[in-house]
Amino acid sequence: MSFGGFYRGRRVLVTGHTGFKGSWLAHWLLSLGAEVHGVALAPATDPALFTALDLAPRMQHRLLDVRDADALTAAVAEIRPEVVLHLAAQSLVRPSYRDARGTWETNVGGTVNLLEAMRAVPGIAACVVVTSDKCYVNREQGAGYREDDPLGGHDPYSASKAAMEIVTASYRQSFFAGTPLRIATARAGNVIGGGDWAEERVITEFLTTIGAGRPLALRHPQAVRPWQHVLEPLAGYLELARVLARPSGEAFAEAWNFGPADDDTVTVEALAQLLAEAWGSGAIRAGAPPDDLHEASVLRLDCTKARTRLPWWGVWPVATAVRHAVGWYRAHGAGEDVVALATAQLTAYTADAREQGLPWADGDG
Repeated sequence: MSFGGFYRGRRVLVTGHTGFKGSWLAHWLLSLGAEVHGVALAPATDPALFTALDLAPRMQHRLLDVRDADALTAAVAEIRPEVVLHLAAQSLVRPSYRDARGTWETNVGGTVNLLEAMRAVPGIAACVVVTSDKCYVNREQGAGYREDDPLGGHDPYSASKAAMEIVTASYRQSFFAGTPLRIATARAGNVIGGGDWAEERVITEFLTTIGAGRPLALRHPQAVRPWQHVLEPLAGYLELARVLARPSGEAFAEAWNFGPADDDTVTVEALAQLLAEAWGSGAIRAGAPPDDLHEASVLRLDCTKARTRLPWWGVWPVATAVRHAVGWYRAHGAGEDVVALATAQLTAYTADAREQGLPWADGDG
């Protein structure tokens, strides 16, 4: 599934591999022939994509809290990875209000622990630290945020992701400049796809209400978000790591946005309607916010840099992403082989990317 064979036989460490994005990433890397190692907490949901994809016996799987500096340092030293993809995080806005300390300790402290661990291990060529589209000072503007816009965040989650950006840049300049290890950060939009059962996600709540015969009540129906299929940013992370590992990779050791085209950024209500259409049933209604927790109303990303320099761009429009997500959940509910389905969706995504002329999707790229 392309990237020019770069990942075949390569030792890759994925932190947070038991999460939704991490599980899809681990499955993709296994499909690429990588030697995949993962450190993470146990899956946070039941069911979980990590379990559905039967990843534990297919990769080198370690349960570990990135807040435990000694354990993480020992694991990185033992694995001796060539590529590191750092996804471990407390990844939800609303829970960050309930556990601000844990969010900061995991997102910022865990990143510091990983960067420190990598300092002691030779042979790492590339590291991608995944932050968030919410790392910017949100001015509720219509235009997409660019990589050089000010960092910030109202809620603990968003602010901690901005802090991860600052921490990573500091380590890059202070300790890794002039070394073989190149580090970049990736700021992705909201992801959807099969296998996400996290709390307070639109798809999760939609499936719950469908099963209970209730309409889906939307807290902020007119909020705008850069939704994309989970494979979109993962392709960006994989391509970014590949170019970082090149002799000229130092030029890519900076921040990158990965999100949908501006005209494919939709409201919560529009996404919910696409879900109902793809599922073939389901009622949607606007519901009053259940509390006064602040959430941004408008969020868009400007991905010109990724499009022109990597290059990378979104392959599946949001309606296609929804259709593939719904197909996955239907198959899972019917007891079908979702490992085979995930592989089939990877194959279809790569074929569509190749047809659109994306170099990473070319087997010879």
